[in-house]
Amino acid sequence: MQNNLKNTMLKNITLIFFIAMSFNCFSQNETKEDVIMLKKIYDTSLLNGQSYAWLDYLSNQIGGRLSGSINAQKAVEWGEKELKQLGIDKVWLQPVMVPKWTRGVTEFAFIETEPGITTNVPICALGGSVPTPIGGIKVPIIEVKALEDLRKLGTSQIEGKIVFFNRPMQADLIETFRAYGGCVDQRYSGAAEAAKFGAVGVIVRSMNLRQDDFPHTGSMSYGELPNGDKIPAAAISTNGANLLSSMLKLNPKIKFHMNMNCRTWKDVQSHNVIGQITGSEFPNEYMVVGGHLDSWDLGDGSHDDGAGVVQSMEVLRLFKEIGYKPKRSIRVVLFMNEENGLRGGKKYAKVSKDKKENHVFALESDAGGFTPRGFSFDCDDANFAQVKSWKPLFEPYLVHYFAKGGSGADIGPLKKEGIVLAGLRPDSQRYFDYHHAKNDTFDAVNRRELELGAATMTSLVYLFDKYGVK
Repeated sequence: MQNNLKNTMLKNITLIFFIAMSFNCFSQNETKEDVIMLKKIYDTSLLNGQSYAWLDYLSNQIGGRLSGSINAQKAVEWGEKELKQLGIDKVWLQPVMVPKWTRGVTEFAFIETEPGITTNVPICALGGSVPTPIGGIKVPIIEVKALEDLRKLGTSQIEGKIVFFNRPMQADLIETFRAYGGCVDQRYSGAAEAAKFGAVGVIVRSMNLRQDDFPHTGSMSYGELPNGDKIPAAAISTNGANLLSSMLKLNPKIKFHMNMNCRTWKDVQSHNVIGQITGSEFPNEYMVVGGHLDSWDLGDGSHDDGAGVVQSMEVLRLFKEIGYKPKRSIRVVLFMNEENGLRGGKKYAKVSKDKKENHVFALESDAGGFTPRGFSFDCDDANFAQVKSWKPLFEPYLVHYFAKGGSGADIGPLKKEGIVLAGLRPDSQRYFDYHHAKNDTFDAVNRRELELGAATMTSLVYLFDKYGVK
């Protein structure tokens, strides 16, 4: 009996100790007021959120929004209209010249083992590719794993052939963006490098960890190649890549046929869409939250980056909804042309620099609408220490990842001494199943996950607005 009583007392003392420690782990800044505010933000987003309805319209009524397209213009008009309806202090369009590239009719490809014996495989043109000659090309194909393989093979083995880049994303990397970064060079630079050795076309394995039949597009560059030396470049689905590789092992003399009708036009004018709540105490200190309004044309761009657009808009709406009046001026920026040029991000930074605007913080959402896990930060040690002191505020919402690293492509040009750049980091394990592919559609986004992400972004903006940068 005494032992039981002693054990009970020890358990109670231990529980009291851990409760006390949990309160002590909050820094001086992490007051009860902040706990209440974050709960209000999350409750409002989950019970009365607007982000999912916005995404429904952007994805299903407008659709894919490639820079320079009619849909991109419709998205600009939609974004301006919705921000004005929030009743915020200021909404405007920032002109920016963007590239215009069109895919044309659906691409077609097959593997020919013998004359008349063919197997169709799914491909799609890479963004910015030149077309094939009318009727397509059908030539031998050679498989490589890396750009360095081209130099090893040399012109004698590559000339007159299609080069097949087949280096997959590294599946044992938990950070899937590292896996993406480890193989995206073949998509971006493969055509430029292969052309130097006389290749007549390039096929690249899709940047996708899943085995499926969806080819994934993305930007590519010809570098300094003259127009006459540019060769067509396409992505092949992961299933198609596996099949092609297997068939090449059995018969290295097979031929590959590809037909594409894409075209590059003159640059056209588009816009960044900007909305602002002016700060009550420090109106000349600017905080930015944003995503990119453009998307690739195969799907409707729900994850990349419709989710980031509506989550960023929701930050301002949530502040209005809960009656929070920020100290600093908070801007939402819907950037144009992240996918194939980054013109919108560069233009916003240039105008800001020309006007000598003092940007102190910027947050980007461009990693899909999945469950938020935390943030990565590009900042100095003092500001990162402040961020880590806020971590207990987010842990009740299962947001626990706070690390130094990259932020976002569109806010990157704002980088300077003293600014904090941050990127929302959702769970990324399924992101590349949809990235730049036909299946990046509204039905792939979970409403609750999207709303949790919007609340998580709003909470971080609130904390930086309240306490400032170090």
